[in-house]
Amino acid sequence: MSLVLRRRRLPTINIVPLVDVLTVLLFFFLVTMQFKQVSALNITVPKIETAGQNEIAEQIVIAINPEGQLYLNERPVAKEQLEEAMQLAGELTPEMPVLLIADENVPLKYVTEVMDICRSHQLNKIRLQSR
Repeated sequence: MSLVLRRRRLPTINIVPLVDVLTVLLFFFLVTMQFKQVSALNITVPKIETAGQNEIAEQIVIAINPEGQLYLNERPVAKEQLEEAMQLAGELTPEMPVLLIADENVPLKYVTEVMDICRSHQLNKIRLQSR
């Protein structure tokens, strides 16, 4: 019997296919990912079947939550602060559009008050956000 000593090759892990698979998965997730606008406000806007898309880049965003709290560009404000801000905005840029986001359970009273504040300071381009 002959005892032949063979040297075994050291086991290796080929990571090239692993990198290929990870690249394909990463590309797949980036392509299929849906980027949504993250908002800190918990507002359910009413659904309007005939609503168009809002494609205005610069605008003033006013939101009203179900309790009637006002938010100016996602920051809570009092009604007096909102009126001061709208007065300043009306003086500087009277053609600036205003996007009004109101929860579907907000009484119409709060929505009309905000619209009156905007219109009284020459901000007449008011749009309502919907689903």
